[in-house]
Order: sequence, then structure tokens, then C-alpha cells
Amino acid sequence: MENGFESVIDNLQNKQPEWDAKVIFSKLIQKDQLVGDLYAINYEEGKVLVHDFYRQKVGGIPSLSFLIATRINPENDFDYKDEDASIILLRVMDATQIPQDKEAEKVRIETAQRISGEADKHWDGEETMDLKTRHIFSYAGISCRIIGTFFLEEDEKKPHSGLKLKFGSDISNYYSNKGFKIYKPNAKALEEIVNYCDPLNIKSHFERYGSTERVKLGHVRYASTNRKDQQIHNVPVYIYPADLLSQKSALFGMTRTGKSNTTKIIAKSVFELRSPEKSTDMPLRIGQIIFDPNGEYANENVQDNNSALKNVWTLIANAKKEDEIVTYGITGHPNDLDRKSMLLNFYQDSNIQIGKEIIDAMLSDDTAKFIKNFSQVRFEQPDKNDKSALTRYNRRILAYRALLYKAGFPVPFDIKPTTTGLFGTTLVKFLKSDNSKNSGVYKSTAEKLENKNKTWQQVVQIFEGIAEYINDSKSSYGQFEAEYIKDSSTGDNWADDSFSKIVTMFNYPNGSRQIGKAAAQHSADTNIDYAQEIYADLKNGKLVIIDQSSGEPDLNKSSADRIMWYIFKQNQKDFREGKTPPELLVYVEEAHNLLPNGKEQDYGDVWVRTAKEGSKYRLGLIYATQEVSSIQKNILKNTANWFISHLNNTDETKELCKYYDFVDFEPSIRRAQDKGFLRIKTLSNMFVIPVQVDEFKLKTT
Repeated sequence: MENGFESVIDNLQNKQPEWDAKVIFSKLIQKDQLVGDLYAINYEEGKVLVHDFYRQKVGGIPSLSFLIATRINPENDFDYKDEDASIILLRVMDATQIPQDKEAEKVRIETAQRISGEADKHWDGEETMDLKTRHIFSYAGISCRIIGTFFLEEDEKKPHSGLKLKFGSDISNYYSNKGFKIYKPNAKALEEIVNYCDPLNIKSHFERYGSTERVKLGHVRYASTNRKDQQIHNVPVYIYPADLLSQKSALFGMTRTGKSNTTKIIAKSVFELRSPEKSTDMPLRIGQIIFDPNGEYANENVQDNNSALKNVWTLIANAKKEDEIVTYGITGHPNDLDRKSMLLNFYQDSNIQIGKEIIDAMLSDDTAKFIKNFSQVRFEQPDKNDKSALTRYNRRILAYRALLYKAGFPVPFDIKPTTTGLFGTTLVKFLKSDNSKNSGVYKSTAEKLENKNKTWQQVVQIFEGIAEYINDSKSSYGQFEAEYIKDSSTGDNWADDSFSKIVTMFNYPNGSRQIGKAAAQHSADTNIDYAQEIYADLKNGKLVIIDQSSGEPDLNKSSADRIMWYIFKQNQKDFREGKTPPELLVYVEEAHNLLPNGKEQDYGDVWVRTAKEGSKYRLGLIYATQEVSSIQKNILKNTANWFISHLNNTDETKELCKYYDFVDFEPSIRRAQDKGFLRIKTLSNMFVIPVQVDEFKLKTT
């Protein structure tokens, strides 16, 4: 009796995989969705024979829609290990010729000629074409791209955990004389197909982030002509926010085609990881920073029905705004009183080099030699015990601060001009005794140097005089230098290289004017570096929005570059010290304004570095722009997630065709201008999916 019971149990266990296989495949294959037969196949494409009756029965077969090819009937027994126990996923590309097409075309033309001019008759009508002919000519060929293969597999490490649906992005084999039945997936089957994620990916998400959360992005949409009676309306499409972390993501499309709306949904989905729906998921606070050139994320506006992203904190129960969201800007905003100022005190000792780097970034495109020379100057603190080096450093600092003053940077009340110990009596002597054409200017400069209570304007005049004195070949400066070197213990010139490059700026009126472009980033009333503040907010998992709508393009770029360098170097530092850097996500709207263009090959650029190295430093980058070609190739090649809306020319679509299977969608991307109609490929998706993205809305709890 006992042996009989064990036999029953063994038999049931042996049957379990069979039952599992039927259950899984029956979700994808429905007999009433049969549309035709596969009559030709190779490793890349298949040709399908369909009849108009079955095409109409399933609601039509749109271009770029999914079909499945299989020899399985889930109602019958089958061994999941058999070669035929699989489903080939196809994408409809276009019509293809079948042998009868020429004859059919001839008959149709002849029939149409007979009824020409009769508005109430059609050449396919019962009174004009016999039933048998209509039936035969209702067959047509469809050319399909092979996307991949669904099959079943056991987990080798857990053989009794049940079968898992797997997907391979190709076919392993085919037989030229073996038929397949073709089905159009219904809504439930299509949902399974487009949202398939390899179990290993989900496991990886959980192991790294403790999250398997997915969020609805929109629904499947095959074409611009999106008729609801095609039996696939409102099939939801989900994305895994974890796919975006430590990865590069691109949003491309013309203006007003849904890029910003998609960005908001993505940012919202990542934000909501801090309050997961699944009890098994760990709360995950991801720091996000958005460079917002138009102020559409930081401010309520009519475009998004006043549903601004900055209010996303209201979705979290019992959340406080100050703990979740922070906005920064160069100027204030009447509806955002909590906004933090993104200004720097350029005069402050701790900010001298930081301010100089901001100025250098703004002057990077200026080809004038004196500007290039000035940009090479760095302010590095010397050894405090080296009196000579300290004097030279303080002289450079004074000259630089005078240049800032001349350029229109307001001076903090606690920064006073002093020349004590910086110039010496020998220089004053030579300035006074100069007999050249400009001796009056040099004598006036000497008098100002001897004046103990100097104003910043007088210091500017001193450096203007010294700049002219050094540059004037007729002056006594050469004699002064010779005597200075003779008496010097080091043998160095009085005017070292860095000092000369700063002072030369006083010789050119355009020098201070160019520097003045950065004055909008300066505040005499602050002593905080906003880059440090922003990074601290990101480490705390906040959503940081940088409102750049009031800044000039050069100003916005230099500021964004500096913030990004600070973030990059801090995470890089953690990584090198064996620490785990904070997981951060960076969004760049109108990316062509910040990222290097497609023709530049600056591999040291912070955005290129982030694209190439960001993954190991836990830095994710999401960039949005109108043109694929405007982005440097090194960034494109390292992009894992793609969100593509309408592009209006072949230059851009051909560039896009270099990546994944976007070549299939090239005509559709150029033709369809519908807002929010995107073609999407994410890290967990094995193929591109056409999606109508949902409208971004905030539903408060």
C-alpha cells in the first residue's frame, strides 16, 4: 500500500512540469486568435500567410504589431524540453508577395473596370466577384522580423521550484519544411509579452537595491492610427525604476512630443521607491538632480495643469517637503519662497579657486591668447613657512580680487584691500624715477602704493599702472627686474608667470568684461558653496531641482559642469576608498546645451566621464534633447535605456538605427507626430516596445 502511494506521488511530481508548461504557454496562445501560417523562415525573418477573414476576426494586424509562431497546442500534452516546445516572437514589418498576387491584381483590375463609375458597387462585391475567387484572393503574405524565442526552463539550482519562462533574442534553429501556426496575442497575452523580464534581472534588482518595484508607464500603441476596436486597447506597459539606476538613459524627440512628460513619470517612479507597494521591497531613497533650463519642473505652469514635479512629495504619506524636495536657483521665485540661492562668494578664501574655475568654464570658448593664459592660473595654497611663496600667492590673490572688482563683482564688507608687504620699496623707487613717455602714470601708481588707506578702485588703478609698466618696453621695468633678481635669494623674477597672466588682463578692456559674465553667480552675502549643499541633499535622498530658467546659457553650463564635477569626484572618492557611493540619478533637460556635441572628442568632459565611468560610481544619467546627432558618440554608446518620440528627418533616424532594433521603427518615428507616442527600450526589455505614455499627474493621498 505504501509503495503504491509513493508511486502516485512520483507520478504527480513527474506530471508537474507538464502542467506548468501548459499553464504558462496557455497565457500566450489562444486558439481563437489564430490568423495564419508561417510558410518561410530564416534566422532573421519569417513570412506569414493570412486570410482576410481571420485578420478581421482578431481586429486587424497593424504594422509593427507582435505576432507569435508556434507548433504548440496548449490543450494537448507536450514535453517542454522538445525543440518545438517554444514560441517565436515576430514583429510585422510589411506585406510580402505570394505567387498568386500577379493573377489576383489582374482580376481585380478587370473587375474594377467593369464597375467603374458605379458608386454603390465595389470590385469585391458578391455581384461582381464569385465566392471562390474572393476566398482565394483574400490570402496575403506578411513579412515579419524575428524578435526572439520564448521557451521554458527549470532553475538548475532549484529544480523543484517550477518552470520559468525564458526569452532569447534570436532563434537557435529552423527547418525549412516545418510549419508554424501564427497567432495575434490578445490583450492579456500581449501584456505578458511586452512586460516580460528575465527572472535573473529581477533577482539582480533585488540583490542590489532590495527592490523589484515596477511602475506603469503607459499602454501599447502600434500606430498613429490607434483604433480602439483592434482588441489590444489599454494593454499596460511597465518599467522597472531600478533599470535607470547607475545607467545612461536617453529621451529623444521634437519639441512638444512628450519628452518632459516622460521625464516626470520616470522621476516620480524613482521617487516613490522610498515608499514601495510590496511589503517584501526595501524602502529606497535615491538622490535625484534635475537641471531644469525652462523652469518646468521647479514651477507650476499651465503646460502641466499646475501639476509640477516639485510637488511629488505629496504622494508620500506623512512626508514633509523639506525632507524630500529642494529647489535651487540663481534668482528667487515668488511662488517658491523656500528656494535655495545658487550663488557663490567669489572673494572668499575658500572659494577663490572654485570661483576661478567657474570663470574659466565660461571663458573656455574664447580663443584670445591673454584669456587662454589667464585660464591656466590656479590658486594653490603654498607652504605657510615659505615666506617668499606666501608673498607671491597673496599678491596674485590681491590682483585677482581687484580684477573681480573691476568686472563688477560686489565686494563683501569684510574683504579689505591691503598691499602691505606685497610690493616693496624698490618697485616704488623705480616707478617714481621712471622717465619714459608714461612716467606720469607710473608715478601716480607709486603714490597710490604708498597710500595706507586704499579703496578697491585705487587698487584696480595700481594694477592697471603695473600692467602698463611691465608691458612698456620703454619703461624702467627691465632695470627693476634686473636689480630685483640680483638681490633675490631665489633668483626668481618679481612678476612670476601666474602673476603676469593675471595682471595682463588689466591691459585689455575686454578682459574684465568677459569675466563679468560670471558676476550673476556671485553673492557678497553668502559664505556657503552651493555645490556642497546640493551634494549633501542628494546623499540624503532628496529630489533636487536646479531652476536655470533665469540664467544665460554660458552661465548655466559652467554652473552645471561644476556641480556635476563635484558630484562625480565625491562618488569617485568614496569608490576609491572602498566605500559604497550613494546611488544618484542626474537628469539633463535640453541636453545639447550642457553635453558635448556629436563632433567633440573631449574624453575628459565631465558628462563623457559620467557616461563611461558613472556605473561603477553609482551615477545614473538621463538626458533629453531633440537630436540624436547632437550627443557625443561615447555617450550614446554607453546608453542602456531609450525613449524615442517623433523625429522629423532621416539624418536623426539613421543615427538612431545604429542602436538595438530601432531600424524597424524608422518610418514610424518620422511619420507619427502624436504627443506621448514613444518607442521604448529599457535594460530589462529585450526588444523595443511602442508605447503611448500616460499623462503625468499627481494624485494626492
